[in-house]
Amino acid sequence: MTNETFASVWDAIENTSEEAENMKIRSELMMVLKERITNNNLSQAQAAKLFGVTQPRISDLMRGKINLFGLDALINMVSAAGLHVEMRIEEAKTLKIPQATYPDEALHL
Repeated sequence: MTNETFASVWDAIENTSEEAENMKIRSELMMVLKERITNNNLSQAQAAKLFGVTQPRISDLMRGKINLFGLDALINMVSAAGLHVEMRIEEAKTLKIPQATYPDEALHL
């Protein structure tokens, strides 16, 4: 057994770095929405009306059912909640470049 370290839980459990990045963003958006509901003492019905979704959707959000929410839906809810989303893109800590099997398959960057 090896002791690997990961930048986040998503890096550890997702199959690809792309899936991990998607889950990181979705989880951050869900946490912000949940905080908004909690800090404003909103009922699920009030939050649903504010966010433009149904009460069962808010229930799923509050229970952390991340697989039921896509980025578009979460960004729409964040905007409806009166919040603004900003994005920062930076170089990955490690860039995995596939190795060529044959010389004619070499990557040219």
